[in-house]
Amino acid sequence: MAAPSTATSPGLSSFLKSLKGTPVESSIEHLVSLFKRRQIRKSRPCAIATAHLLLRVVSASKWTDVSRLIERIQVVGRRLCAAQPREMVVGNIIRRVLGMIREEAEEDREDDAGAFSDAGTESRQGSLHRGDRPQRPGLSSSVSMFSPLRHGIEPQGPPVLPGSDIQDRADDVLMASGSDPSAQRPPLLTSHMSYAVNNAAPNVTSMFSLLSHPGTPSPIATPPGMRSPAARGTLTPQNLTISNTTSSTELKGEIINGIEEIIDELSQVDDQIASYALEHIHSNEIILTHSSSVTVQKFLLRAATKRKFTVIHAESYPNDHEATHAAIMGIPSRDREDELGSVAFQKPLTAAGITVILIPDSAVFALMSRVNKVILGTHAVVANGGLVAAAGARTIAKAARMHRTPVVIVSGVYKLSPVYPYDFESLIEYGDASKIFGYEDGDLVDKVDVQNPLFDYVPAELVDLYITNL
Repeated sequence: MAAPSTATSPGLSSFLKSLKGTPVESSIEHLVSLFKRRQIRKSRPCAIATAHLLLRVVSASKWTDVSRLIERIQVVGRRLCAAQPREMVVGNIIRRVLGMIREEAEEDREDDAGAFSDAGTESRQGSLHRGDRPQRPGLSSSVSMFSPLRHGIEPQGPPVLPGSDIQDRADDVLMASGSDPSAQRPPLLTSHMSYAVNNAAPNVTSMFSLLSHPGTPSPIATPPGMRSPAARGTLTPQNLTISNTTSSTELKGEIINGIEEIIDELSQVDDQIASYALEHIHSNEIILTHSSSVTVQKFLLRAATKRKFTVIHAESYPNDHEATHAAIMGIPSRDREDELGSVAFQKPLTAAGITVILIPDSAVFALMSRVNKVILGTHAVVANGGLVAAAGARTIAKAARMHRTPVVIVSGVYKLSPVYPYDFESLIEYGDASKIFGYEDGDLVDKVDVQNPLFDYVPAELVDLYITNL
């Protein structure tokens, strides 16, 4: 008898596997459907899925103008945020990628401008130091002798008399330039388009309308090695296209490397936060926590390597109690495997030498007087310093404030959101009410309005310390 085949349930792992061989638009639709059906939930899985999708979008996009890539990322980001607006880490990752793209584009423009300026400076300096550089052809004597110091418009004030100081200073300037002070002003100025002398019929015009008359090209070309000061190179449509293509290719590689760094940060954030554990947890302390936050679990495990302490663990019923039991006993659960990718949480707290006491949520206030420190995970941190955490966090924080017990929040920077909680009720997501009140009691359910919030909003005044990975 053939063994039954096990189908892979939709989630983070299956989505990451399908990214390579699936078109970009299909991958976007797939992730949107997973967000809507809540088959990818919690902060870290949503952040990992969003970062990998954006990496796929950037890799498959063809663009020559970075503004088009930014518009593409914004369109994809709006669709993802609309699919699950309460997962604020999705918007955080999108904003980080957009900011990184703008920074890389700005640096690329600055580097190009600096290289362009240096190349122009070197070429000008090289032309000045050449011994055989061509000289600018001399102008006619009538043009060379013209100077506004001597032959300008007649002033409105008193006339300048011969032998006066003003006349003497003007004559000194003309003598220093090699001109004869006694020369007469030419009637008109000849306009030329190049350094060469125009031997044909000159385009005669006045000095005041010189720029308004288009000049005629000189039949003699500009001497080799000389070029216009305004143009530092020959700019043609072909050269411009090649430059833009090369620049966009290099910029695309830098953007891809930046997104990969964000993905690496998501995989290392818990270990980075856990490195501060020995500074905040001391021997013989009693620590209270709740839910199955992987960040908190690794934080406690790192401290257990050199400290002996006790952990009181609230079970977070009814939404997270099964995952909490699995974390304490070391039993891998589907949610934990999905959150960690393919690595299960292997070592339980008790195996590390930690004394763990599991309590119901209703006993938190009774035991808070014996607690030295409260350590909580978070779902998102909002702009005013408050946080959205698993249901029951607000009750624990209020009990800790009543007993003057410090509350420590461990959170990666990818959870920091610029959203301000004007209406914090809109940040709360509600789950299945049947976990609180079974539908088998149908007569009673019709008479009671049952709500099952998945998260709580904890005000900033109830938090004493934030620990992040930076």
